[in-house]
Amino acid sequence: MRRVLLGSVLIAIVSVPAVSISQWLRYPTADVPRNADGTPNLTAAAPRLLDGKPDFSGLWHVAMRNPCNAALNRFSGCTEIGGSPLARDLGVNLPGGLPYQPWAAEIVKQRAADDSRDDPHVRCLPDNPPRHWGLPHLNKIVHTPKLLVVLYEVNAMYRQIFTDGRPLPEDPTPGWNGYSTARWESDTLVVQTIGFRDNLWIDLHGSPMSDAAKMTERLRRPNYGTLEVEITVDDPKVYTRPWTVRMDQVIELDTDLIDEFCLENEKSYERMQRSRGK
Repeated sequence: MRRVLLGSVLIAIVSVPAVSISQWLRYPTADVPRNADGTPNLTAAAPRLLDGKPDFSGLWHVAMRNPCNAALNRFSGCTEIGGSPLARDLGVNLPGGLPYQPWAAEIVKQRAADDSRDDPHVRCLPDNPPRHWGLPHLNKIVHTPKLLVVLYEVNAMYRQIFTDGRPLPEDPTPGWNGYSTARWESDTLVVQTIGFRDNLWIDLHGSPMSDAAKMTERLRRPNYGTLEVEITVDDPKVYTRPWTVRMDQVIELDTDLIDEFCLENEKSYERMQRSRGK
């Protein structure tokens, strides 16, 4: 009986059209608003949830991207998805940069001198918000009236943002993503996150974030193709004052997430360790 069932399954798989069994990198996105000429109308009104609030569902990538580097992009060209200068330095657009406490400024210098070998991202450890909003990976948002889930392409990570009225935990176990709840202010979703692990890296520059941090994200979808992301970090342990950055996103159509596991056949970190020991 098991052989018969297995044979039926194999026949069914072979019979499926190729577009269904391949990765969905060219599969058309459903319900895209169109202009008269058939092109996507990215300035059309944002979709709405059943409760009337904006629906942030979609596949998103950072809007401010690194300029094309002909040497680095000689194989893929300059039209491929890339990361943001904010992923390297979150304070790049702030006058004077991020307002580090003196000890934190020294930590950043040490991390830069160490050539990022201890960066959790380089070591295939999880990333954390706000960092993921600027990396060269897609973020897929699945939005319901009581829960917003962000699926990160890198290392198949995820984040949950609860909109069901629950309070933030009083004594959370520290985590890479922290714990997030949100409330609506008109059409803006205000997300509060606490409970981070200590000594996180929030950019490639090595800027720290501590277990004392409270992060506030204000999310808006003013039109179909844009997700506005305003991030405020209040971390008195690391910074002299709260600071705010924008990491707006643009929608990516006719594609989907793909497997990207840093540790699969990874050998670079071992070589970096040996090099450092010489």
